[in-house]
Formats: sequence, structure tokens, C-alpha cells
Amino acid sequence: MSPIRSATIAALASAVVATTLTGCQFGGAEQDTSPIVIAADLELSGAAATVGRTYQRALDLKVKQLNSSGALNGREIKLRVKDNRSDSAESLRNIVDFSNDSQVSAIIMGGCNECAVGAVGTINEKRIPTIALAASGAIASPVAERRYVFKLGPNAPDSAAALTTELRRNNIRKVGVLVSDDDYGREGATALKSELDKVEIAFREQRVKTTDTDVSQQIQQLASGKPDALVFWTPPEQATLAATTASQTTFRGSLFFDASAAGDLFLGAAARATERATLIFTQTMVIDDVIATTPAKAARRQWFQDYTARFGGYNGSSSFAADAVQLIADAELRAGGEVGKVDRNGIRDVLETSQMDGLSGPIRMTPDNHSGLMPQALTTLVARNGRWRLAG
Repeated sequence: MSPIRSATIAALASAVVATTLTGCQFGGAEQDTSPIVIAADLELSGAAATVGRTYQRALDLKVKQLNSSGALNGREIKLRVKDNRSDSAESLRNIVDFSNDSQVSAIIMGGCNECAVGAVGTINEKRIPTIALAASGAIASPVAERRYVFKLGPNAPDSAAALTTELRRNNIRKVGVLVSDDDYGREGATALKSELDKVEIAFREQRVKTTDTDVSQQIQQLASGKPDALVFWTPPEQATLAATTASQTTFRGSLFFDASAAGDLFLGAAARATERATLIFTQTMVIDDVIATTPAKAARRQWFQDYTARFGGYNGSSSFAADAVQLIADAELRAGGEVGKVDRNGIRDVLETSQMDGLSGPIRMTPDNHSGLMPQALTTLVARNGRWRLAG
């Protein structure tokens, strides 16, 4: 067994065992061997099916790893998945069904911003802990109105700050920005303009619906302003489509991708159009470029290798889903409560103070901040020879 793999297994076991010690039963008390039931509301069909299926693969792999690790104190995770068809009304029905199932400890929601924001009231009313993988800040803020809702993924202000740093470093003075016309896109446009104004970079914006399959008009409008760079703040498919469309215009500047545009490691048909493009995302996307000098980095590298070996490629968003499973499993084991019964309030309380060096990077939840991915998790990647690489 390689040193990296053995270190990773040890890290996986210690990560769970360390959080379960408070839940161990001493003195011959009855051991809880009931399953830990995690429900997942995902976009497995419809417009956002690509990312939904990515999350499902990641959830399945992470659950399998934890169940075989021997670190769940005699318990096993069971995953219950429902397709929301990329529709917020269907998603809400799924949330209600999951909430009414007393065996369900917590819910993981997929990448649909409108689904997560629309379910906030029901989640709080039903008092069921929920971790959303969608990007909109409105999912987890204001915290006082979202006590049972948490978010795991890049935050728009952090991404905007990192993008602005790179734009300034590259002496960019004028940018055209393509943003998705949804909660996260609008939030991102506001955050990015605020950051760009501070460093006197001119900003011009075009919006695109998340379901649009033709962005030529918007790209033409942006290119006509002769920007030094184009920034794509859209889902992955639209970002690569926009890059390909831009390559067919007179635009010859630089391309920059927000974290929401991160998709597959390999760029496929868009390789030529995206060559030398910059992406702000987590290091795990390119962890094979990183020397595993810590247990956390070794765990991320092993996750990358296991995912790639099983699915034939890697998708950047997968680590968020895996970290959500880890957070819920840890919270369930630490919450205690009556044997064989789910303590949702206890799970919520533990989630609210969770800290771990996750597969995505450092994660810190607090009573004042339910969006746990730290700004330090984001780094700069560059497209080279058809795949994303660590910059530098």
C-alpha cells in the first residue's frame, strides 16, 4: 500500500472517529446500529441534469467509502435520492416528502439555485437540516431566517475578489461579463462590479438564461465593446459554449471563468477555444498537480483518483457533494440522542459549528455563517492542452 493511500485511509478514519467519540456508549449501554438516512434532491433530468448526475455519482462514491471505512461506529449510511427534474415546484414536493419521513436525518440539495431558495421556508418550518450545493448566497443568508439551511460551494464575493486579483495582475483595464440570469448570476454581477470599481476596471454586462443554448448575440454585444477580457459567470456548458462562440468573433483577448463555470477536468471539444483561459476554483480540481504534503491533501488526491478510476474523468463539483455527506455523517454521530431515533435539532446544532479540512478545502460553519467554504479554498487554474492545470 502506498504511503499516500495509507495516510488517506488513516485520515478518513480519524476524521470520523474523532467526531464520534462523544457519541460512544460506555458501560454496556445499547449501541445504536440504525442506518443514517441521508436524502438527496437532485436535478437528474431537465436543463441541469449534467450537474445533478455529477452530484449523484459523488454521493454514491462517498457513501460507499464511508460505509466500508469501519469508522461509523457500527452504523451505515443509506442514501435516498429523488429527481426534481430541474424544477423548483417538483423540488419542493421532494423536500416535503423527505421531511415527513422520520428516518431521514438531513437533506442534500443539488445545484438548482431557485430550488434551494424556494425551499427555505419549508425547510425551516419542517426543521430538517439541509445542505444545498447551489451557489446563491440567498440560500444561507440571512442566517436568522435560515436556521436549518446550510450551503457548501464557492461564494460570489470570494470568487469576485479572486477574479479581480487575476484581472489586475494581467493588466486588464476593460472587461465584458456574461452572467447567468439567476440568483447567483445577479449576485455575482453585483459583487464583481463592486470589486472592479475599486481598481478602476471598466465593466460591461450581458445576461443569459440558464436554459439558453445560443449565446452568440450576447457575445457579439460584449465583443463589440473591444474588451481586454471576457468573464463567464455561467454554468459550465454555457461557459464553454461562450468560449467557443467568442473564438469565432474578432475578440482576441483573455478568458476568465468564475467558479460556477467549473465542470469537467478535460475540456473536450472546447479545448482550443479555452486554451490559456483562467478559472477560479478549488485546488482539488487539479490535485494531481499538487504534492500531497498533508493528510488533507492526500485525502483530496485519493478522492480524485478514486473518482477518476470509477467514472473515467473528474468533475470539479463532485467534492462539494462528498463533503456534504461527511458533514452530515459527523453531525449525526456527534448529535447523540435516543438510540434508533433521529435528532434533527441536534444535527442542526452540530452542523452550525462544524469545522473540517474537506475534500473541497477548509470548511467552517458558525452560528453567523451557514456558507462554510472558506475563501482560502479558491485558487487559480489555467487551461492547458485540453484540461485544467494549476496556475504557475
